[in-house]
Amino acid sequence: MLPAVLREIQIPVLSALLLGGFAAKLSQVVRSRSLTAALGPTALFPVYLRRPMAVTVYATELVLGVGLILTSGRIGRGGPANAVRLGAALLFVVATCALIELRSSKPDVGCGCFGDLSRAPVSGRTMARSALLALAALATVGLAPLQPPDHGLAVILPLSLFAAELAVIAALSPEVGEALVRLGYSEPCELRVVPQARTLAALHRSSAWRRHAHLVSADGPSDVWRELCWRYVTYPAVAGGRPAHLVFAVYLRQHRPAVQAALVDSATGTALPWPPGPAGTRIPLPRLGGSEEPAIPALPISREI
Repeated sequence: MLPAVLREIQIPVLSALLLGGFAAKLSQVVRSRSLTAALGPTALFPVYLRRPMAVTVYATELVLGVGLILTSGRIGRGGPANAVRLGAALLFVVATCALIELRSSKPDVGCGCFGDLSRAPVSGRTMARSALLALAALATVGLAPLQPPDHGLAVILPLSLFAAELAVIAALSPEVGEALVRLGYSEPCELRVVPQARTLAALHRSSAWRRHAHLVSADGPSDVWRELCWRYVTYPAVAGGRPAHLVFAVYLRQHRPAVQAALVDSATGTALPWPPGPAGTRIPLPRLGGSEEPAIPALPISREI
């Protein structure tokens, strides 16, 4: 009974890991806008082959992960089910060989198994995990269609074995430690890295931009600089027929940053009243310490234009 149950739980374990790996890679690809960013073993191939190999791996993980679920019951029994399970076993065998080669030829490159969580160099644990999953996939070949438990108590053993196997896989996964570090670490806003392009994109989506963009007299900013937790963006503007600078302060965080605005005279550098329309808000002065947004002080700007 026990070997049969062990074989059965490999289907959900393998499908969860395949789909989880695909989702993690896809997330990194979307953020970095690079198909090869999430897969370390592509470094083993010539540059012109890295993109198609990355796409092949992503598609294979997705197809096999979904296929293991669809063929676990009576619908895909027999040949289709065994083909998917043999495909999963072959994938993990190839992955194990690739990890061995990657460790010997490029020891500083991560496996990329779970996107940017897999940046640590390939270790013995990573290779052991891949080999274990290959054996798990082979164990499912020829397995009869999975059946729901007859009663509530019958589910205890499969769930216990499922949790125990996940614990073993977690012990072999450097990504778990990286994830825990990220969950428990709050980076100070003064050290936060936010690309300038992301800041400009967030600014152009903000309500402050929609209220004041009609004053801008140029296609792009004339100056961009950072002070601690804020990035300041200056646009040439015209207010009341006189040249001015429209200065935006964008708080440095990845999602929905606070945006403030001020209108400054080009000649004197003094703050100007807003033209008739929605009232403007003043630019905040950044302050040291903490990751919360600084309070808005009395001064309108923090740098002379």
